[in-house]
Amino acid sequence: MLVNDILQYFQENFSQYLIYVYQHLGLSIQAIGISCLIAIPLGYISHKHRKLSQMITLSSQALRIIPSLAVLFLLISFIGVGRAPALIALVLLGIPPILVNTTVGFLEVPAVMIETGKGLGMTDWELLKRVKIPMAFPFVMTGVKLALVEIISSATLATYIGAGGLGTLIFTGLGLNRMDLLLIGGVSVAMIAFTTSIFLDYIIKRSIN
Repeated sequence: MLVNDILQYFQENFSQYLIYVYQHLGLSIQAIGISCLIAIPLGYISHKHRKLSQMITLSSQALRIIPSLAVLFLLISFIGVGRAPALIALVLLGIPPILVNTTVGFLEVPAVMIETGKGLGMTDWELLKRVKIPMAFPFVMTGVKLALVEIISSATLATYIGAGGLGTLIFTGLGLNRMDLLLIGGVSVAMIAFTTSIFLDYIIKRSIN
């Protein structure tokens, strides 16, 4: 019976389902992109200044303590409902793991490699491009992977404020007591997060080998 309900949903609403997937992916990709633009430069800057590093790390960890749903409802008071508050909440969720891992990645670059590069006459820019970034890259990408999986999972909450996505299916299923919608929405989000994690793991392994 449940399988028949799921098949019937796809037969009758497949185009709408694709819209939900598109909304979910679009919001997640935009959020991770903005998170990277903010967190990676901050991570690089903070690794050069230990006090700044500690302050930024503590601030980023504090952000992780605040539930995404609480941030969403807080932003509604200032911005209203829709895509914007959902995007801000997801960016705040995505920054901490990228920031922390970027800082650690640059701190883990062996001093001997930097000294060797300087001995070969490399400029600061060349050291950054040829030594620091390649060696820090796996750490940075690990942070991106953690952030993106969290963002994809938490983007289901965007439905609460009218930003669409696969959360629409999940919360509709809860409201109507329809297990088929719950399964379709939940499994879809899980599969997207799992596929993303596997893909980024592959990139990380290729960067190390």
